[in-house]
Amino acid sequence: MAVLSRLLAIEGFSILKSSSKQNKVARMIDMAFAVFLNRKVNYILIDTFSTSNFYFAFVCSQLARIFKIKYIPILRGGNLPYRLDVSKKLSNLIFKNAFKNVAPSGYLQYEFEKRGYKTLFIPNILEIENYQFKERNPLQPKLLWVRAFKHLYNPTLAIEVLKIVNEKYPKAILCMIGPQTDDSFAATQQLAKKYHIEQSVEFTGVLPKEKWHQKSKEYAIFINTTNFDNTPVSVMEAMALGLPVVSTNVGGMPYLIKNNIDGVLVDKENPQQMAKAIIQLIEENNQKIVKNARKKVENFAWCVVRTKWLSILK
Repeated sequence: MAVLSRLLAIEGFSILKSSSKQNKVARMIDMAFAVFLNRKVNYILIDTFSTSNFYFAFVCSQLARIFKIKYIPILRGGNLPYRLDVSKKLSNLIFKNAFKNVAPSGYLQYEFEKRGYKTLFIPNILEIENYQFKERNPLQPKLLWVRAFKHLYNPTLAIEVLKIVNEKYPKAILCMIGPQTDDSFAATQQLAKKYHIEQSVEFTGVLPKEKWHQKSKEYAIFINTTNFDNTPVSVMEAMALGLPVVSTNVGGMPYLIKNNIDGVLVDKENPQQMAKAIIQLIEENNQKIVKNARKKVENFAWCVVRTKWLSILK
């Protein structure tokens, strides 16, 4: 949303944003109050997720209805289809009354329309000019993982994969970048110690985008281990930076990656299959996948996507 807001402001739209508060109750109050104070606006854009933040979308959307403001949920959560099924009444109130529902992936568009919610597909925006493509030739067993440490994203799978790759390439390394959000971080560290490969794993914590992009130059293959997903921006960024992607075949991933064309998809929770795909990429030194991936994400540039947003907000 930050990128979209800034680019819309450049297009001449007056943008108000809420909320930066970390406490969830305080954030909900802040967002609700912002809707009330700015009830004369033309549109409200609402980032919509599947967990507790789903209720932020519900409160803001219903306030928008009271004040007769057009609102646009932007569907972010990869597990939103499950939320639609378990919270049907709330979902109907939000999505049936929206001015437009916008999905950044064909996956969520399909899942929403299957349940009767009209949905537009507008991909996430990549300011492609900010992504320096680096050719990694030949490919090396240097793995990069970028995500929050959360059980949903299955970070321990990365360690399982490294262990297998390490059997063929003893100098294989893994860098894991992201914040600690639950005890999966400790579990990941413990697993690396159990397999005696902790010296081959670097945990950086959170890095700003520019710093992890710089860090990525030291690595050759991007792995995405999640059990549920939409269309993660980190994967799109990896494709733009020249990192071949090996991802679990879940959620929106097959809508983003065409298997063996611009990335590789494997079964979730299958370390052997992911490791095999990585080894095959290295052995074949597959540069075609990398070039195809970069070409695909160039279609997510603002100069391509802007017309879709401007047609809604005219």
